[in-house]
Amino acid sequence: MTPTPHPFDPLDAAEIVAVVAAVRATGRLGEAAWFSTITLEEPPGVDITTRPRRARLVIVDGPDASVVEAVVEVASGELVGWDVRDGVRPALGFHESLVAIATLHGHDGYREALARRGITDLTQVQIDPWPTGSFGDPAEEGKRVARCISYFREHPSDNGYARPIEGLLAVVDMARGEVLEIIDHGLVPLPVERGSYLPADHEPHRHDLRRLDITQPDGPSFTLDGHVLRWQRWSMHVSLDPLEGLVLHDVGYEDGGHVRPILRRAAMSEMVVPYGDPDPAHGWKNAFDVGEWGLGRMANSLTLGCDCLGEIRYLHATSADEHGVPATLTNAICLHEEDVGILWKHVDLLTGRTEVRRSRRMVVSSIATVGNYEYAFYWYFYLDGSMELDVKLTGILSTKAITPGEATVHAPELAPGLAAPVHQHLFCVRLDTAVDGPINEVHEVDVVPMPPGEDNPWENGFEPVRTRLDHELAACRDVDPARSRTWQIVNPTRQNGLGRPTAYKLVPGSSPTLLAGEGSSVSARAGFARHNLWVTPPAPDERRAAGDHPNQHPGGDGLPRWTEADRSLADTSVVVWHAFGVTHVPRPEDWPVMPVEHCGFRLAPVGFFDANPALDVPPTSHCH
Repeated sequence: MTPTPHPFDPLDAAEIVAVVAAVRATGRLGEAAWFSTITLEEPPGVDITTRPRRARLVIVDGPDASVVEAVVEVASGELVGWDVRDGVRPALGFHESLVAIATLHGHDGYREALARRGITDLTQVQIDPWPTGSFGDPAEEGKRVARCISYFREHPSDNGYARPIEGLLAVVDMARGEVLEIIDHGLVPLPVERGSYLPADHEPHRHDLRRLDITQPDGPSFTLDGHVLRWQRWSMHVSLDPLEGLVLHDVGYEDGGHVRPILRRAAMSEMVVPYGDPDPAHGWKNAFDVGEWGLGRMANSLTLGCDCLGEIRYLHATSADEHGVPATLTNAICLHEEDVGILWKHVDLLTGRTEVRRSRRMVVSSIATVGNYEYAFYWYFYLDGSMELDVKLTGILSTKAITPGEATVHAPELAPGLAAPVHQHLFCVRLDTAVDGPINEVHEVDVVPMPPGEDNPWENGFEPVRTRLDHELAACRDVDPARSRTWQIVNPTRQNGLGRPTAYKLVPGSSPTLLAGEGSSVSARAGFARHNLWVTPPAPDERRAAGDHPNQHPGGDGLPRWTEADRSLADTSVVVWHAFGVTHVPRPEDWPVMPVEHCGFRLAPVGFFDANPALDVPPTSHCH
């Protein structure tokens, strides 16, 4: 017998085949229809174990700007939803991206622009289709468009980003295979250096980096039952979504014999990469790497000893390709634990007795390659009940060719004749919270100096000041490091042993906000990045911070639109949206491949436990 799947398990291969057959059997789709995503239609909390499994399909059924959003009951094949949405585009299709490249190969104007640069062999040209953005161009109305950038690869193993074919842009209707415009801003010489990062080009290698083994002779301390992970009182359901990438459901911590909930769902809802170079050949660049590409669709198959080190277990990810055919990405999610120094320690100066405990963490990770960049997502879970998201950024910068020595403040020089525009990577994680139960509220906590007076005669006093965020507009907030600002997710219906509400706090890390002007196109489309915190009541159709379909969208969707209603945040469940990221001013050390840069945040218990929850961690047996 086939085991009953967990309510949040992704669709398996047989289920994908069944729901694709069900929608084709309706006769509503044309022969050329393709599938952008086919995913589980997640049940709302009240229906989690009772509602039959459903699939949600985003279907493209023609060359115009429209999609079909269909919902199918998996077991019966019954069609329970069919919504045609005009004026929207899904994430860029892989097949259509290849069509754009092939179209340019056969286009006389594109070949002539290359010939003016002395390039006649198209096998030496790398073409990267980019989302075109939204700038009100009438020629793009009603079309699915890519803006294509070109690079020169003298040899197949070359780093194409080392030699941009500067000034040449091509705008292509991907669905129809038509070139809409060839834009040539003028000739700039190709950079000379190849920018190789391959090992053979960087010899001799270091010889004194000794072998480092991480072993667990008794096996790992975690268990994996399907997609359900359990480790040191933590439990959660782990999966991979085609767009959002890593998704965690039902995150909880066992305490006193029962699991106390913390999060219903956590995932990367959107991210945007806006570029700050006003050069007309680059100023249009802004990529929504969730909604326009998809972190799960771009996920890597991870390898032991390289991407993951230690006693590893993997989760595979089954998804549908654009023809609706299931395919499995092996080793899509890496699971392991690792030592992270001391957990707690004290030396009793009277007795000389030392007590110390080692800390370790459970790691849940996935890595996506989106064009030139790699994004690595690491959820960490600690023995003290805290958790953390660490986003690691690496890969290769988006580059431009310049006349040597003529770099600008907007695009610092990396190598002779090569520069990279300043840019940002702004992420927005969606946290559907359930701290100790369904009723949560959010408090902003600032630590501020006390005013001088009788209560503060030495003027040394400072204190935490708490403000409850009661409505959506009041909950559009920004970080304030000078006040050590945190946000507490509080359950007003549950109390700890001191009679105070239980809570977790969100501790922000690197948290820039969008630097583009309010009148810019990217500001209209990425409104979520204008603030570091948003809080909303839960709604099943409010999943993505920039709206469901940001590709070529004129803007105004997502969090800014939803929060205009200024809904109450009292006596209800809440969803916390946290925007954070990196503002990247390129440097020579980022070339030819960028060392990892980090950003993220931490969730830590505040009165959730009555004492340090890691007191029962045993002493290390091999402590000398």
